[in-house]
Amino acid sequence: MKKRKVNLRDIRIDKHTGKHSHDDGHNHSSPESVSKFKTYIPAIFSFVLLIIGVTVDYFDALPFFQGKIRVVWYTVAYIPVGLPVVKEGWNSIKKGDFFTEFLLMSIATLGAFAIGEFPEGVAVMLFYAVGELFQQAAVLRARGNIKALLDVRPNEALVYRNADYVSVSPESVTIGEKIQVRVGEKVPLDGVLLSGKGSFNTAALTGESKPDTISKGEKVFAGSINLDGVIEIETTKEFKDSSIARILDMVQNATAIKSKTELFIRKFARVYTPIVVFLAIGLTLLPYLFVDDYVFRDWLYRALIFLVISCPCALVISIPLGYFGGLGAASRNGILFKGASFLDGMTKVNTVVMDKTGTVTKGVFKIKEVVNDSAFAKAGFMKYLMAMEEQSTHPIAKAIMEYKADGADYKATAVTEIAGKGLKGTVNGKTVLVGNKALMTSNAIDVPTETDTIVESIVMVGIDGHFAGYVTIADELKEDAHQAIKAIRDSGISKIILLSGDKDSITQKVARELGIDWARGGLLPEDKLNEVEKLKAIPGNKVVFIGDGINDAPVLAASDVGIAMGGLGSDVAIETADVIIQNDQPSKIARAIQIGRSTRRIVWQNIALAFGVKIIVLILGAGGIAIMWEAVFADVGVALLAILNAIRLQKMKWD
Repeated sequence: MKKRKVNLRDIRIDKHTGKHSHDDGHNHSSPESVSKFKTYIPAIFSFVLLIIGVTVDYFDALPFFQGKIRVVWYTVAYIPVGLPVVKEGWNSIKKGDFFTEFLLMSIATLGAFAIGEFPEGVAVMLFYAVGELFQQAAVLRARGNIKALLDVRPNEALVYRNADYVSVSPESVTIGEKIQVRVGEKVPLDGVLLSGKGSFNTAALTGESKPDTISKGEKVFAGSINLDGVIEIETTKEFKDSSIARILDMVQNATAIKSKTELFIRKFARVYTPIVVFLAIGLTLLPYLFVDDYVFRDWLYRALIFLVISCPCALVISIPLGYFGGLGAASRNGILFKGASFLDGMTKVNTVVMDKTGTVTKGVFKIKEVVNDSAFAKAGFMKYLMAMEEQSTHPIAKAIMEYKADGADYKATAVTEIAGKGLKGTVNGKTVLVGNKALMTSNAIDVPTETDTIVESIVMVGIDGHFAGYVTIADELKEDAHQAIKAIRDSGISKIILLSGDKDSITQKVARELGIDWARGGLLPEDKLNEVEKLKAIPGNKVVFIGDGINDAPVLAASDVGIAMGGLGSDVAIETADVIIQNDQPSKIARAIQIGRSTRRIVWQNIALAFGVKIIVLILGAGGIAIMWEAVFADVGVALLAILNAIRLQKMKWD
């Protein structure tokens, strides 16, 4: 089923259903501060009238403030805050949804008016309205971290058309067009740099503030900010397919994927509310059968208190707000969760399985050592090797071609690939073989026994039937790889496993270096999948798999939580994984676990707080001990405490 796109600028959380509602989409001309003040005017007006009315009542200062005048005064005070709630309750009834918080508050406050408790009726609705305002402010604050991502969405593109640069919408630019980006402007679309060099701020995409320097021909991503000079870019993707557009779409829809806790509370509220309404009716009428001095007004007052207390406000707003805050905190740290359910999932993980290349290593091969026969100078030896590897697109060939050799380059001819072994060709009239030991021995070239103990990838060279030497190629560990493994262990994870398609000797060496429990190399994607399935089959095991999101897609999908080292532009990572680490730093894995646990802890604190206080005050209210003011605290007060607790997520710092 295709997800509907949602604009976070327009999202509000409906605290009664946990669903999202939307603004009208119009761009209002009033300044934001004026708009906020207008929001508070009804509550301020009611508060002033309530204080005046209570003061006059208490001091009996105005003799004429009795009868109809008193009723009219409190009615006027009630209307600004009460009428919107009563209308919402009526609209819900018309839609067939009878038992809502709006209905509970309407019955309780209008009932208070009916028995002459005017100040309490106004006060309950006023505090409820103030609670609503605080909740709205909290939701806006909670989504601020996520909404900040939307600010990187470019609004225009300078595209070269008809011998001039014209400003157009990024959506109208096609692949292969040339665009210009000035200093301080956002890159509007993914592309490759046509200019010599550029410096970009990619903080909005990666969470890292350090500028990124890009050379001609390298990828540039939409949402980056150009820091140095006017540059030109050739677009490689339409805007809808750009990295920033897809990430934004994912983040905007993240709150639609509910956790099990949210779903349970929503279902619970729909059962809980009608039960409380019928209990309130019973509390009003049933005592008539058992109490000798039954007074209808007194038991109705207790029932009204019971209704106010019962409003599930604290639960149905603070829980989604808690998860929303967790999603925002994660995005601020360069970690994108595809939904609240995956925040929950991270709290249950006890086994971490990770790929090697691109996860704990950089995935960039470099020459580690050059060993050549004395018959060849090192530069000459490398020129023979480079001439052959120039014909290959293998990552190892790319590493070899980055070697700097003095003098004129050699050219290879008649190059053929021998499957599983390497290359054969002619360079400067000499027959050259480049590849593994099997290629050498099959051509009757003796290979030194010392090469058998080499762990790294090795490329051997034979020239005119003689062994000319070899180079070793190694991938580098990421700077924070050791820190990442330590942080994962410190978070309480009992088992860390390394799986790789690279040769087993290299995989084992990396595992020993990092202190990983168990490792296995030489695996195909289906082999990794089998290993993860075996781990999942162990009772109590909850497995998170971290990979590069391309050849690891099947395992990412099969694990309990799949984390992709998404980087910039890894489309498969964005599509397949449950969690995306935007800057490819493995140290963010432990942080994702910490954020998930902190979010769940705060959500359950809110649940315990709401239920605990409500149960106590419900019992006191039914027994006639609690008055309406305690009821107000049990509803609005607890909701505000829960909201303040949820806001803590956005202020937490993770080391």
